Amino acid sequence: MNRQMSVLTVGLAALAIATPILAQRSGGGRPSRACIQEIVKLCGTDRSQIPACLQSKSGKLSSKCQRAVGQRMQERMGQGSAEATAFQKGSKPTRTVMYGNEPRQQIDVYEPEGAVDDLPLVLFVHGGAWRAGDHKLVHAKPTYFGGKDIYFASTGYRVLPDAPVEEQAKDVGLAVQALVGQAGAIGFDRERLVIMGHSAGAHLAALVATDPQYAGEAFDAIEGVILLDGAGYDIAKNLAEAPQQGKFMIEEAFGIDPARHAALSPVTYVGGPDAPNWLALYVDYRAPAKAQAELLVEGLGAAGQSAKAVPIAGTDHGGMNRDLGTETGAAQTQAVDTFLAELFGS
Repeated sequence: MNRQMSVLTVGLAALAIATPILAQRSGGGRPSRACIQEIVKLCGTDRSQIPACLQSKSGKLSSKCQRAVGQRMQERMGQGSAEATAFQKGSKPTRTVMYGNEPRQQIDVYEPEGAVDDLPLVLFVHGGAWRAGDHKLVHAKPTYFGGKDIYFASTGYRVLPDAPVEEQAKDVGLAVQALVGQAGAIGFDRERLVIMGHSAGAHLAALVATDPQYAGEAFDAIEGVILLDGAGYDIAKNLAEAPQQGKFMIEEAFGIDPARHAALSPVTYVGGPDAPNWLALYVDYRAPAKAQAELLVEGLGAAGQSAKAVPIAGTDHGGMNRDLGTETGAAQTQAVDTFLAELFGS
């Protein structure tokens, strides 16, 4: 069993490195012995085969084991800068808003020091390939946004295999509704809300900000959108151009029905109501993220919205998120600074 555990640890590390969209730190620890036995039974002990096997067959694992594998992958990719880690340890939410009965259906709100009423609010949607992630992992964001007199909130949402992507988008929409409904009690201006997402969270943020069915009457409150290295704005195109391992992950989340792909693609809804201001950041060497960001921004621009796609050098998929608001993440931080200054005049 010790040898199997060692093999699995190496395999999970390799999988995390090979799948940057999963780069979102979580504190779940190692998979249990029972989970390791499941994976060995499913994939064998050949370390070179475990990553591809888990990509294509992870849906055959028990729900508990799938979560453990997702958390382990995040841990292996989640070691951010010491600066971001220090900020994370010092961040405590000032209130928690529940928008459902499930543990993941909650929002942490961080109030700026000395806050006054009617400040803007940024709502963050974490990544995790639609199957993992933790809204508690906010790194430097509360301090960064608080220093700009902006409320920061981070929402959880249900994930695969318990909730399909449609339900995840509904959760994010409900989170927007819950915040807007409590804007007065919290102290932020309901007309100055920005939704920001990383990776799979960028897809969900873009979907909620283009398709009003999710946020309902609160849709008009979304003044801006910040997308951090997402690559899921046109699901069919992403699936067609993805490498084989990536196809498995996309198909597990979105299936193979073209109609469902269209229904869950933000580009499908561009030209409708649409949030008015967009910033899509992508890691400069990540071709899928570049292509998807430019496709979305081109459509938004043609529809009359303010939208920019900006390449960010000197980082990776996980670092784009972890290091926002720190010196290590100076490039993405400057891009967000400029966007917020243009949006809120500060």
